[in-house]
This record gives sequence, structure tokens and C-alpha cells, in this order.
Amino acid sequence: MTLPTNGHRIVSVLAGVLLAGTALAVPAVADTDPAGPASSTVQTGQTAQAEQTEQAQAAAVYRGRVTPAIGVSIRKTPNRNYKAIGAIPHGAIIDIQCKVNGEVVDGNPRWYLLKGGGWVAARWIENVNGIPPWC
Repeated sequence: MTLPTNGHRIVSVLAGVLLAGTALAVPAVADTDPAGPASSTVQTGQTAQAEQTEQAQAAAVYRGRVTPAIGVSIRKTPNRNYKAIGAIPHGAIIDIQCKVNGEVVDGNPRWYLLKGGGWVAARWIENVNGIPPWC
């Protein structure tokens, strides 16, 4: 049985890190291939870590709770100029993808893009597990 070369170990470690969803790529890559320059090895690790962070943010599910007693309307765009395309009842938990500035609603310009599509005014949503990123 032969041991894999350093290059195979790097790929194996990175694949394991990506599957596990952790941010250990920098140390795993930094201890690698003595034949290559250290700066390019570290840069590769930093790039992999940045990609993992972006993937984690894209995969993160931000949630919010509908606060008005009458619920909220789902809009096609982040403003009230169009007819509502749906509604969400009071107390419902929604999955939020990201936020943008749109029409100001009761002093708040933020609108949330729902994971399933459509927009809701952030003024009427209580963040449950963090603030969504910008779209």
C-alpha cells in the first residue's frame, strides 16, 4: 500500500473540510507541499476559506417572525406599488434570503427577500436568528 503524495493529502483535507462545513482550510493547506512557494500555498488557503464563508452565508437560513396582528403582504418588488401576491399570518416564521433598501414603510426602508420568492417589509418582521445579509 502506498501513501498519497502531498498534493492528494491537500485535496483530501480540503474535500473533508468542505463537506464538514468548517473553516479549517487555512491551517490544513499551510502545512503542505514544500516544493511550492509558501505564499502561494497560504493564498490558496485564504481563497478556499473565503469561498467557504460565501457558501456558508448563501446556505444560511435567516428567519423572522411576523409581528402585526393582521399579518403581512408578500410583494413582487420591495415596494407597495404592486398588488400583493400573497400574505403571511401573524406569528409565522419566515425564511429570509437577504435584504435591500426599498420603499420606506413606517420609517424603515428595509425589505426582505423570502427564500421562496417575494418581498416583505422588514418593518413588520422580528429577526429570530441574526440579521440577513444585503442582496
